[in-house]
Amino acid sequence: MSKRVEFFFDVGSPASYLAWTQLPALCAQAGAELVHRPMLLGGVFQATGNASPASVPVKGRYTKLDLGRFARRYGVPLVINPHFPIITLMLMRGATGVQMRMPERFQDYLRGVFKALWIAAMNLNEPALTERALRDAGFDPAEIIALTKDPEVKARLRATTDEAVARGAFGAPTMFVGDEMFFGQDRLDFVREALT
Repeated sequence: MSKRVEFFFDVGSPASYLAWTQLPALCAQAGAELVHRPMLLGGVFQATGNASPASVPVKGRYTKLDLGRFARRYGVPLVINPHFPIITLMLMRGATGVQMRMPERFQDYLRGVFKALWIAAMNLNEPALTERALRDAGFDPAEIIALTKDPEVKARLRATTDEAVARGAFGAPTMFVGDEMFFGQDRLDFVREALT
């Protein structure tokens, strides 16, 4: 396919979760390839000086309301995780490792982690709960933990994060259609237009 959407995301972003629920159908309708690009949002924030909307209380309260509006519009469940922010380094290394080493299970991994974070509202800062979420998704936690320690996996996540920043990303999700950048799950209409 000549048309493609590059989807830079972090599982710790509820907006990334919402975009993930919509992009496959959007791309299928447009005859476009969806390319998942796991990145580390904390690294993007550090490189760009950006921060979560939750760091500004009034903005954080509004963002929660707005995310709820989009979840209702999309017809998908969303529970704002009371343990937010979740430190996602291990989770995103896991996503990268599964994508690299067992790509056929990549969506299973994302489905399991997104469900744990944004539907079950689990505290994945707790290793025992992370292991439970992985088992619930059909993974051997020890195998995923081993992937997170793989130097090639670490390097890939770092490189993808650096690439996102170099291309102008400052948050998640960030999508590219060619060189055109779209930030936020509330910009999917523009992604659709760019594909047509």
